[in-house]
Amino acid sequence: MDIEGRGGESGTTATTTATRRRFALPVDAENKSTTFRLFSVAKPHMRAFHLSWFQFFCCFVSTFAAPPLLPIIRENLNLTATDIGNAGIASVSGSVFARIVMGTACDLFGPRLASAALTLSTAPAVYFTAGIKSPIGFIMVRFFAGFSLATFVSTQFWMSSMFSGPVVGSANGIAAGWGNLGGGATQLIMPLVFSVIQQMGAAKFTAWRIAFFIPGLFQTFSAFAVLLFGQDLPDGDYWAMHKAGEKEKDKVGKVIKHGITNYRGWITALAYGYCFGVELTIDNIIAEYFFDRFHLDLKTAGIIAASFGLANFFARPGGGILSDLMARRFGMRGRLWSWWIIQTLGGVLCASLGQIDSLTGSIVVMLIFSVFVQASCGLTFGVVPFISRRSLGVISGMTGAGGNVGAVLTQLIFFKGSKYSKETGITLMGIMSIACSLPICLIYFPQWGGMFCGPSSKKVTEEDYYLAEWSSKEKANNLHLGSQKFAETSVSERGRATTHPQT
Repeated sequence: MDIEGRGGESGTTATTTATRRRFALPVDAENKSTTFRLFSVAKPHMRAFHLSWFQFFCCFVSTFAAPPLLPIIRENLNLTATDIGNAGIASVSGSVFARIVMGTACDLFGPRLASAALTLSTAPAVYFTAGIKSPIGFIMVRFFAGFSLATFVSTQFWMSSMFSGPVVGSANGIAAGWGNLGGGATQLIMPLVFSVIQQMGAAKFTAWRIAFFIPGLFQTFSAFAVLLFGQDLPDGDYWAMHKAGEKEKDKVGKVIKHGITNYRGWITALAYGYCFGVELTIDNIIAEYFFDRFHLDLKTAGIIAASFGLANFFARPGGGILSDLMARRFGMRGRLWSWWIIQTLGGVLCASLGQIDSLTGSIVVMLIFSVFVQASCGLTFGVVPFISRRSLGVISGMTGAGGNVGAVLTQLIFFKGSKYSKETGITLMGIMSIACSLPICLIYFPQWGGMFCGPSSKKVTEEDYYLAEWSSKEKANNLHLGSQKFAETSVSERGRATTHPQT
């Protein structure tokens, strides 16, 4: 599958360094690829894509390896409903802080080192799951394993650093979607691994423990693959470019400041909290929900639960592709409208799921709901790369952390203990998703407009917007050149169906 943008010719580059570099894919002024070729492994663009989604996939499998085996684990460890709820919250709460830190780490050290370091440091928690003997031990290993979900931020940062504006939504959507696929795949993988180990002679309370070594090994392997074969930017790795004087180190304080003072980042964090946060919550509860409510066996409940996550194969990528298609016609305003519509419909379907009593009806609505909620995640990160060029990592981290905060709050309010039944909790979660999508209408870019308003009459340009993050002194030292190049390529966000003050 090829997704084409505008600009660049294959094998050429417009680099400012003394050495002219050649690439297998057409590139823009920042050497970002202007096309997305899914079945290519061309270095550095497509290789980075495949490494990033695979690493995130492995981390997702590890983090959610426990839920499909919960009926066995809860019997072995005597887990109560409160213990299970606390473990689910722990699995997504740890990465709230980790995602914010990961964003800053990507800005300063590059996505390759930042993501590999986190993946390696959290793998032991997956291995240690095999030795836990108490509810508190179960909660702790899920908490620390969940830190690995912060690799989502490095995935989005890496794709935004490798792919140009016209295709960045597609690249972000497919990479994240295929990574999130791990949440569905683990619903199939872990019961299968458990069954194979049990058939080899292990008792069931031993088999589930041995099974956790499989996701742990794959997570470790993915980290070494990123270190050995990945590259931070089209022009090289951060450390090499810093050493060669091709890239200046930015100041931590200013990177963070420009990220947290941009209100658009807070809105994307809130909205993402109730699309990706809803997805994380469903990953934690859906197998147990079908197992208990419809009295299914473990394998059948796992297959149904897996179908929710497996929709990420096409749903989240579809959201990113839709965002790019809308932008080509309607610019940034098209991205915002499509995001709001899809997320709102996802909330309606979520609320409906909790009201359906039949097994068949629940499965059908769940499948449709999964497409909309995951597509809205892809649409979110069709907008995020354009909020800030200088603080891209911070904005990505804030938004990603928002997804985990939403999952934590939702599980605390609706799924911890027995205050609400799971079906009531699912309905209320859908209503919150609808409400939290409303602030999207407040996102406004003076150079492009918002959902209800066109571009500013003051004739603000892309260069005015992105270079405002740099002081006169920094501009004199040419630290702003990356933002200037990005401003030039982001002109495509004006769209073809709108009249811009500059045209």
